[in-house]
Amino acid sequence: MNSTGIDHPAEAELFDDTLSCELSLPVEFQAGATLQRPGSTEMLLRSIALVEDARNADDGSDERNDNSLQLQRLEARLDLTLVLLGRLLQRDAPAATAAALRWSRHGLRLQREQLAGYAAGTKGVVRLQPAEWLPDLIELPVVVLAEATTAAGPQLWLRLDAQNEALLAAVERHLFRLHRKQIADSRRNR
Repeated sequence: MNSTGIDHPAEAELFDDTLSCELSLPVEFQAGATLQRPGSTEMLLRSIALVEDARNADDGSDERNDNSLQLQRLEARLDLTLVLLGRLLQRDAPAATAAALRWSRHGLRLQREQLAGYAAGTKGVVRLQPAEWLPDLIELPVVVLAEATTAAGPQLWLRLDAQNEALLAAVERHLFRLHRKQIADSRRNR
C-alpha cells in the first residue's frame, strides 16, 4: 500500500518510484477527444517555468531596488490582465471544475463524484489548469487505465499517451516545481 492509502494496481503503475504531486486543480477528462492545440502544452509549461524562475530569482534577494519593485508591479498588472483576458476568452466555454488529483510523469488519478463507466484502454484528453495565476488549460493525451471506487471515493486513473519526449520533460519539470512549492509551503506553515 502506498502513502495515499489507495491500494489499486493502477496507483502502483502510475506513482511507484516517481515524483508525484497531490493537488486540487480545475481539470476535466473527455473520452474520445483529440488534442485541439497540439504543441501548445509544452510551450505553455516552458513559459510558466520561465516566469516562475524569474520571480523566484527576485524573491531570494533582500536588497530591493526601485527597478525590482517596478518590475514586480508590472508583473502583477500583467498577471491580472492575463486572468481577465483568460476569463473573457473562456466565458462561453464550459469551465473545468476543481478536483482532487494525483499527478506524475506517467499519468493522473482523478477524484470523481461518481463512476462514469470508462473501459480500460479508452483514449481521451485531460485538460487542466497548470498554474493558479494563468487561466489557461493544457491538454494531455491519455488512456484510461482503470476506474474504481476506493475508500477515498470514485477514482479514475489515466496514463499519459504522449510519445513526445520534450512534452514529457516539460511535464516532469512542472511537477518538480509544484512539488518544490508544496514543500516550501509546508515549511512555512510549521
